[in-house]
Amino acid sequence: MQTAIKKNSTYLYLVCLVAALGGFLFGFDTAVISGTVGFVKNDYGLDAAGEGWFVSCALLGCIAGVVFSGKLSDKYGRKIVMIISAVLFLASALGCMFAGSFTALIIFRLIGGLGIGVASMVSPLYISEFSPSRYRGTMVSLYQLALTIGIVVAYFSNAYLVSHANDVYNDSALNNIFFAQVWRAMLGLGALPAAIFLFSLFVVPESPRWLLLKGNQARASEILIKIDGSEAAEREIKAIKEQGTEDQTSLRELFKPVYRKALLIGLLLPFLSQVCGINAVIYYGPRILEQAGFTLNNALGGQVTIGLVNVVFTFVAIFTIDKWGRKPLLFAGIGGAVAALLVIGVLFFLNITSGPWILIFILVFIACFAFSFGPVCWVIVGEIFPNGVRGVAMSLATLSLWIGNFLVGQLTPAMLEHLGSSWTFWLFAICCSPALWLTWKLIPETKGRSLEDIEQHWKLTQSQN
Repeated sequence: MQTAIKKNSTYLYLVCLVAALGGFLFGFDTAVISGTVGFVKNDYGLDAAGEGWFVSCALLGCIAGVVFSGKLSDKYGRKIVMIISAVLFLASALGCMFAGSFTALIIFRLIGGLGIGVASMVSPLYISEFSPSRYRGTMVSLYQLALTIGIVVAYFSNAYLVSHANDVYNDSALNNIFFAQVWRAMLGLGALPAAIFLFSLFVVPESPRWLLLKGNQARASEILIKIDGSEAAEREIKAIKEQGTEDQTSLRELFKPVYRKALLIGLLLPFLSQVCGINAVIYYGPRILEQAGFTLNNALGGQVTIGLVNVVFTFVAIFTIDKWGRKPLLFAGIGGAVAALLVIGVLFFLNITSGPWILIFILVFIACFAFSFGPVCWVIVGEIFPNGVRGVAMSLATLSLWIGNFLVGQLTPAMLEHLGSSWTFWLFAICCSPALWLTWKLIPETKGRSLEDIEQHWKLTQSQN
C-alpha cells in the first residue's frame, strides 16, 4: 500500500513545528525566571544564597535531563522522550503555581530543569532526523526560532501580569495567584504551551531513522514517503542500509578515530556558542545597560528590544542556511559577534556611555549570534554523528552547552564587578574567537547532504589519513 501514500510538504512543516515547541518551552522557562526573582525573594525572605539557589537549581535538572535523555532516546525512541519532556514541563508549571512552600517550589523548578535538559537535546535531534537533507537546516532552525520566541513571550507575559497585578478577583485562589503572589501566574502560564506540546506529540510519528535502526522498515518507509515522496524514501532507506542499521548505542563508537573530529566539533561548538556571552546579555542585560547609563525602565525596554532582535535575525538563518550553507553563516556571524564585542569593550573603556551606541552594538552582537551560532550550532550537532549513537552523542554535545551556560551565568556578575564591563566583553570576544578556527579547520559543509552521506564523509576522511 506504500504507493498510495502521497508526499505532503504541509505534514513535514507541521511535525517539525510540533517538535520545535520544545524549544519554545526551553526559551520560556529560561527567561520567565527573570521576572519572578524579586517577588519570590520578598515572599520567602530569601538571602543571597537562597535567591541564587532559586535561579540556578533548574540547572541541576538540566544536566540530569541531558545525561539520561540521550540513552533513553536511542533505546526507546525520540517521540517518547519528547513526551516525557512535555510532561515534566507541565508538572513543573502547575507545581510552581500551587507550591505550598519554598522547598516545594525548588522541587518543581528542578523538575522543570529536567524538562529543559531533555527538550534541548531531543527536539533538535528529532527534527534533524525527520527532515529531508535539502530542508534540514531550515527545519532545525525552527527550533532556535521557537526558543527565541519563547524568551520574548516570557518577557511580555511577565510585564503584562505585573501591570494587571492590581486587579482584584472574587475567588481567593485566583486573587493569590494573580495579585498577592503574581510570580505564581508567571511560572504557571507555561502550563498552556506545555499542554499543547504534550497533546500534539501524540499525533506525530516516530523518527523514521530510529525506526530503521530498530528494524521497522515498513513504518519508516511510510513516513519517509509522506515526507518526501517514494523515490526519495527509497534513496534514504538504501543509504541507511548501506551504512548499517545495527543498534550500536555504545559511547565507545564515538571515540573511534573515525568519529573523533565529529566528537570534537560536537563538544566545542555548543560550548563556544555559550562562552561568547550570549546569556550574559540575555540574563544580565538590564544591569549591563544600567552601567551604560540607561535608567532601569529604559534598560528593561532595551532588554525587550534585544529579545525581538534575537527573533527577527533568526529568520535570516531560516531563509538562507540551506541556500548559502552552514559555514558562510558561521564565518559571518562569529566574525561580526567578535567585532561587536570588541567595540562594546572599547566604548566602556573610553566611557562613551551617553547616547545609543552601546545598545546598538549589543543589538549587532545579538543579531550576529541569532543568524549563526544560535541556529547553526543545533543544525550541525544534529547532523555530524552516526545514526546508531546520535542520541547519546547529542546528549554529550548538549551537556557541553549547559556547562558553558553555567560558567557564564555564574561568572558574569563577578566579572562585571571585579573586571568591569570593558574587560568582561573583551574576554567574551577572546572566548568566541576559537569558533572561527573550528569552522575553518574542522567543520565540513553539510548543506544538502544526507545524514548517511555525512557519516560516510568521516569514514572517507579517516581512510585518506
